[in-house]
Amino acid sequence: MGQLFRAVALVSLVNVALLPLTCLAQAQPSAAFPSRAIRIVVPFPPGGTSDILARTIGQKLTEEWGQPAITDNRPGAAGNIASDFVAKSKGDGYTLYVNTVGTHAINPAIYAKLSFDPLKDFTAITNLVNLPSILLVHPSVPAKNVKELIALAKRRPGDLLYSSAGSGAQPHLTAEMFKTMTGLKILHVPYKGAPPQMIALISGEVALTFATAPSGVPLVKNGQARAIGVTSAKRIPALPDVAAINETLPGYVAVGWNGLMGPAAMPAPVLEKIHSTVSKIVRLPDIRDKLIGLGAEPALTTPAEFADLIKSELVKWARVVKDSGAKLD
Repeated sequence: MGQLFRAVALVSLVNVALLPLTCLAQAQPSAAFPSRAIRIVVPFPPGGTSDILARTIGQKLTEEWGQPAITDNRPGAAGNIASDFVAKSKGDGYTLYVNTVGTHAINPAIYAKLSFDPLKDFTAITNLVNLPSILLVHPSVPAKNVKELIALAKRRPGDLLYSSAGSGAQPHLTAEMFKTMTGLKILHVPYKGAPPQMIALISGEVALTFATAPSGVPLVKNGQARAIGVTSAKRIPALPDVAAINETLPGYVAVGWNGLMGPAAMPAPVLEKIHSTVSKIVRLPDIRDKLIGLGAEPALTTPAEFADLIKSELVKWARVVKDSGAKLD
């Protein structure tokens, strides 16, 4: 019996001795993170809103953490290629994702089958910005406002073409909402991402487009396109003289967002470190001013709030897809 007591005592002493090491191991994910480069996946080509956000935040993360934060553009299938890649990546914090209303709220409604679950296969970190879109026309289009555009399109049904960043992407569905509420016949021309969508407009290949504000504001300011409306409920600071479409077409509001996610099963300490650092970056005066100047509204959330936003947006955009009858071209 004495030997048994001595054995139990020895095990207890070993456990006590190992306790600090156990605590250290539990703290390690946050304390050591990041110890190598971070990958920020973008679901579209360089130059669009998601890309601008990834590079802006990535530069600051590099400065904060002393590790490279590298933007990884993976365009295709309206963002589904990037979403699938992130969903299948390890949830260790080294793969982050600038997701969109399109990738996580519209695509599940418009694609019959996806290789990922927009909620279960990801870790919500924070919403970053809310994004109104701008209704842009080529300078040769005679319409100076929404009322004139509607009148022009009704006189020439089927003649006006509009570009989007891809079938099922936010600009596509935003235009389909506009078509549904006005009864207009304007024809959709999908492109692979925001940059070719914009090039099609400024080259005159199409007459109009709905562009997220950060992609569209620079074109307006340099005279390459004319803004005739914004899709938010009210006018935006970046273009105070451009009316909200809602002023002419009551009830028309279509605001997107860009957020930050990671793969599922991200450790809580790592999630907290990423969330706190990114939130700090977005609140920096120079970053905030840059985003507002581009027409993006900083809109940070907790991880739980962002997950709830995605759930509600899934319901909203499923209804938009059904009501519009929008289908993949």
